[in-house]
Amino acid sequence: MEITLHEIKIRELAEGYQDLSASEEGIVGYGGRLNIRPKYQREFVYDDKKRNAVIDTVWNKFPLNVMYWVKTEGADGIEYELLDGQQRTISICSFIAGEFMMVIEGNLCAWDNLTETQQERILNYPLQIYICENGTDEEKLKWFNIINIAGERLTEQEIRNAIYSGPWVTQAKRRFSKTGCVAYKIASDYMSGSPIRQDYFEKALKWIGNKQGKSIEQYMAEHQYDTDADQLWQYFQDVIHWMEKLFGRKYKKEMKAVDWGILYNQYYDTTLTATSIAQEVSKLMADSDVQKKSGIFHYVFDHDEHHLGIRAFDDNTKREVYEKQNGICAICRKHFEIEQMEADHITPWCDGGRTVVENCQMLCRDCNRHKSGK
Repeated sequence: MEITLHEIKIRELAEGYQDLSASEEGIVGYGGRLNIRPKYQREFVYDDKKRNAVIDTVWNKFPLNVMYWVKTEGADGIEYELLDGQQRTISICSFIAGEFMMVIEGNLCAWDNLTETQQERILNYPLQIYICENGTDEEKLKWFNIINIAGERLTEQEIRNAIYSGPWVTQAKRRFSKTGCVAYKIASDYMSGSPIRQDYFEKALKWIGNKQGKSIEQYMAEHQYDTDADQLWQYFQDVIHWMEKLFGRKYKKEMKAVDWGILYNQYYDTTLTATSIAQEVSKLMADSDVQKKSGIFHYVFDHDEHHLGIRAFDDNTKREVYEKQNGICAICRKHFEIEQMEADHITPWCDGGRTVVENCQMLCRDCNRHKSGK
């Protein structure tokens, strides 16, 4: 693999710049020869402050971090793919294309408001570009991982998209990875994260992989060259519709922390009804001893208290009860130091016992664990 350093002026980079991403045609520059957004790159994520900082750096003739391109061979005539530096490249090109305004020398300006001299100052700025050629896909990805140290780093899913790029990834990203995509529209009330950072795509892959007993990588490898992603999309819709049918939309905040696909895979054929679930969920949401409210949605299926994070007795309560018991374990009646004892609910939480001093007893570790294991 050969890596060489080139100096390319901004006027060359911005020549032929086109943003056709809305029509899935991508973004190109450098006279149409540079693919600014390859399949392993994300949508533009810089905020206004970072975007403007790029232009400020150029305007003040400060050094801009080097960028990395890969030389390619393709029938479409594009000769290079932008490996690292997409955010800086789009910031520069979109400003020259008149897509945003910023303050230059105290004045709010668009590109057309600048004088010819000011424009030339930007267009003549030299960019440092490392160009890689004659490397395998694996070498390019390894190189990317080495240079992908600072700035807006790729997520694990974005790197997977690179490794398994093909028609299937392209189709799946249309549904899961675009701003305002259909997955976001139907599931944003119940899922956290950002589509353009691949959170929705990764979550859907995790869920369907769990159902099929496969890792995300295994599932993507199997479907890499499929011409559509209909199986994943249908599964995702099934999960969301099942969840809405059983739980409704009342507890959106708590719902966002739930792995809905994992629950669906286990309980999609449950005999529970929405009415019975609603009654139990409402009761648990009002229970101050339930610390992990998102765990309620799993608890209603298997009634494992570990999902709920039942409130523990605090240190003051433990000390008060320890002194009342004179350090004597309530079961084996032997004396222990407080560090050797644990607080226990006399009446278990599941039987209506509360986490209050009147319902607390101190047990030695062996007795508490023997009691808990019954």
